[in-house]
Amino acid sequence: MAPAMPTKGTIITYGTFDLLHVGHLNLLESLRAMGDRLIVGVSTDEFNQEKGKQTVIPFKDRSRLVGALHCVDQVIPERSWNQKRQDIAEFGASVLGMGSDWEGRFDDLQDCCEVIYLNRTKGISSTQLKSTLGALSDAKLGDLKKALEVVAEIVRQFN
Repeated sequence: MAPAMPTKGTIITYGTFDLLHVGHLNLLESLRAMGDRLIVGVSTDEFNQEKGKQTVIPFKDRSRLVGALHCVDQVIPERSWNQKRQDIAEFGASVLGMGSDWEGRFDDLQDCCEVIYLNRTKGISSTQLKSTLGALSDAKLGDLKKALEVVAEIVRQFN
């Protein structure tokens, strides 16, 4: 969905931002370009557990990484699904922006701000990165298993 392009105001977004990658940066830079200020809610470790998500990077470090980006003006902890409405009011956000993978999920907030969904960066996601890392790990375990079998065979030959 192509978002309207607000020229002023506070933009707010939320995410886990685990294994920070260029897709995250693209989203955050695009959102910041739409307004005067970008506030990013980073999901806490406890909230991620509630959502059934396991992160690689702890909340404290994920928040610090996101906050260090030039396009981010403020980082807040995201502790629950229900805090968005309160945050929008508290920070005077005119726009809630999310990735297109959340399309329709936050439309109920359109009564308090504009809700937009930006296209994701193709070919990159934290889930994909975790899967790739897992496959590499599995491959290494397979190599280790083969090596141990070879060593075991050598030991059998000398006994």
